[in-house]
Amino acid sequence: MRGERSRPERGRRGWLRGGAPPPGWVRVLPAALLVAVCAATLISPDPLDIGFLLGAIPPLAVLSYGPLATAVLGGLVLAVLNIPAFHLNDPGSTDVLTVGFVAALSVFVSFVRSRRDAQLLTERAVAEAAQLAVMPPLPPRVGSVRCAGLYRAAQRGTLVGGDFFDVRQGPFGVRAVMGDVQGHGLSAVATVASLLGAFREAVLDQPDPESVAARLDRRLLLDSAQTPDSELFATAVLLEFAADARAVRIVACGQSGPLLLRRGRLVEIELAPQPPLGLGLPDGGPPAGLTVPLESGDLLFLASDGVTEARDAAGAFYPLTDRLAGFAAEDPAALAHQVWTDVLRHGRTLQDDVTMLVLMPGTAGP
Repeated sequence: MRGERSRPERGRRGWLRGGAPPPGWVRVLPAALLVAVCAATLISPDPLDIGFLLGAIPPLAVLSYGPLATAVLGGLVLAVLNIPAFHLNDPGSTDVLTVGFVAALSVFVSFVRSRRDAQLLTERAVAEAAQLAVMPPLPPRVGSVRCAGLYRAAQRGTLVGGDFFDVRQGPFGVRAVMGDVQGHGLSAVATVASLLGAFREAVLDQPDPESVAARLDRRLLLDSAQTPDSELFATAVLLEFAADARAVRIVACGQSGPLLLRRGRLVEIELAPQPPLGLGLPDGGPPAGLTVPLESGDLLFLASDGVTEARDAAGAFYPLTDRLAGFAAEDPAALAHQVWTDVLRHGRTLQDDVTMLVLMPGTAGP
């Protein structure tokens, strides 16, 4: 459900920031104001000194119309000012020239805005293509594991950030990763792409998740060495599901492990703390993992710091462990959306990227 990554971003884009169409009332406003002024002057038995309102129509048209439509509205304004029936035919030459100048300037501004919007749409299309190339949508099932991912960026307009996740099937089983690289926004995209590329390669030839973690650590060390005075690191959790889906092996590097939901209650998983990726392996060996037995219907929930560190108005953190068991856990996608809605209700605004990965092992699909 990684497609959910881009749709909310489109909904969150304000039309004043560009990249989104204006609301309907903005498009109707210039014509409505013109009709209202004309109707008021025709109905009133006495002349109304409201011709100045017509001068606002061309600038309003700039917000939602192209240069041609703006020019037409500007021409209508000048025509109405000089039609005797509207009792607005007594403007001074200075007033007419002022309105004409405003209309001409509005046409030019509309032309510039149209070119800018076209460029923004092109750049956003390129950004969305880059997003799909780095993190393509998760399928609803990978091998014997049902999965759902959710990503919401704290930085408005950002499509790819420092959080990442992926689920892949290889010769050693189904493996998943979720992590957070150093930095936020676009500055972290290159590191995310490098890590995900290393993970996808390691899924194919590394015998266990510990070796996959070692490969990711080496990737970050090499990338950091190529950039002077930089130290790249990332926190991550790696999982490997047994072929019969009755066990999962977990390796956590600088990050807490998944929460296990079993029959409506949380089961604590105690993992040995391991250093983040990119700082070098301790004693030259891979991080230690833990094998956890699974039962039918078990569900593993992974969340980034953006979930657990979301604060309400009083500064209280979001109580994920207290809330999670109360949600329906029959469908991974539904659970991710329930938690997201609850996080928004708790915090209203995001201080960090929110990322969730929900995994439900079971029988292999068709």
